[in-house]
Amino acid sequence: MIDLYYWTTPNGHKVTMFLEEAGIAYNIIPVHIGKGEQFKPEFLAIAPNNRIPAIVDQAPEDGGAPLSLFESGAILQYLAEKSGQFLPADVRGRAEVMQWLFWQMGGLGPMAGQNHHFVQYAPEPIEYAITRYVNETNRLYGVLNKRLADRAFVAGDTYTIADMAIYPWIVPHARQRQKLEDFPHLARWFAAIAARPATVCAYARAAEINEQPTVSGDAKSVLFGQTAKTIGAV
Repeated sequence: MIDLYYWTTPNGHKVTMFLEEAGIAYNIIPVHIGKGEQFKPEFLAIAPNNRIPAIVDQAPEDGGAPLSLFESGAILQYLAEKSGQFLPADVRGRAEVMQWLFWQMGGLGPMAGQNHHFVQYAPEPIEYAITRYVNETNRLYGVLNKRLADRAFVAGDTYTIADMAIYPWIVPHARQRQKLEDFPHLARWFAAIAARPATVCAYARAAEINEQPTVSGDAKSVLFGQTAKTIGAV
């Protein structure tokens, strides 16, 4: 059993997509980030960066005490290695997957996240920031589109954790001011993943947990502007 500390964000969706695909039993423990539940001491004990998702594996392979992990990329890698699914065992295949997983973690996620912030949530429009992050998101979409021109999935012919990491960050493409019709190979890939039964199930779970926007007006003060004092670090 995997305990999944989760909220309905792109990073949260990555893990439910994997667990549904792999057929691993899991228990969702909602962490309402708009209410500040990510700053509770019990959550910080397993996720010191006060971000979802995090997991606790109640039956790690070494037979020891429950094992906790935070950071979505590390969680995907851990679960793939544990289950032997969605991550190739050969050196070259694994390298293909891992570099695109890190591309999402270091590029698409942070840049799209800044895009969301300045386009959707900033108290006043800052045109330089909006242009900067919308354009960079567009460039990254172009990188992905080019990559998918001659292969079914990001790492080749097989669906992997790299695809699961990337897909949830493409779902809000309209909010990122991107048009999928401008990226036909990406659009084909996106539609194929959206139609997978596990993807449908993962997003259905999200709808059961949170029917409201992740960031409401009241939530902005909780989510933005936090400092080291928030987590008791100073």
